[in-house]
Amino acid sequence: MIIDAHQHFWKTSRGDYPWLTPDLQVLNRDYLPEDLAPILKEHHITKTILVQAAPTVDETEFLLKLAENTDYVAGVVGWLDLAADDFSENFSRMRSNPKFVGLRPMLQDLNDDAWILRPEVLLNIELLVKCDFPLDLLVHPRHLPFIVELLQRYPTLRAVIDHAAKPQIEDQIMQPWQDWMELLSRYDNVMCKLSSLITQADLNRWTVEDIAPYVRHVVYVFGANAVMFGSDWPYCLLGGSYKQVLEALRTALPQDLTVDELSSVFGRNAEIFYKLDRY
Repeated sequence: MIIDAHQHFWKTSRGDYPWLTPDLQVLNRDYLPEDLAPILKEHHITKTILVQAAPTVDETEFLLKLAENTDYVAGVVGWLDLAADDFSENFSRMRSNPKFVGLRPMLQDLNDDAWILRPEVLLNIELLVKCDFPLDLLVHPRHLPFIVELLQRYPTLRAVIDHAAKPQIEDQIMQPWQDWMELLSRYDNVMCKLSSLITQADLNRWTVEDIAPYVRHVVYVFGANAVMFGSDWPYCLLGGSYKQVLEALRTALPQDLTVDELSSVFGRNAEIFYKLDRY
């Protein structure tokens, strides 16, 4: 079973995607389950994890409704305000839906890089830890020191670093990203998504050789049992097709991975992390 651990849908008329501007031409249209279905079939992708793209509860509910009517969507990583006083009530309500499998604050878009360490946020992080509920972390390298501090406080937090923390691939900058990722890999409950790294490279002239050092470093420090494939479709279309993303990752991965390790990267790790076998 191959699982795409990171993809999106959106409907522009909903109006809660402020980042979706006209200059993002290929993205500035609706992307819905019927658009992705033939692509998944072509590449033998069995299931997907649908991830939020707007910081609203309404969008999370919209995605959950899509998931309920889309067999290939195994789960939704949604959004709730981790700083809200009523977080626990909203979290409990969302968890009643079996396809609500994760939570993602859009840290990359917040003015405060250390927002995740605010007292009111940490209070609600404690609830996630208590419930062993997954947290997707949408960050840039500058956020990683604060993520390390978060994990020092809550070492059993189940978390995944989206898009390998968006390293500066276009400029071929490895440090300090490289060292921070090594520190994060020491936490047993932390995984990393190798999702659409081509969008961090030169969108028009990227090569597999550009992304390979970053992919291999992640696999080297995290190990094949803590890394997930994600397409980041349709956002990946800024740099290439679904097929190009998939083939680029397969080529960039260390060539000595076993069949079992590849199965982990392309499915089993997502199944374990998001507890897709619960139901």
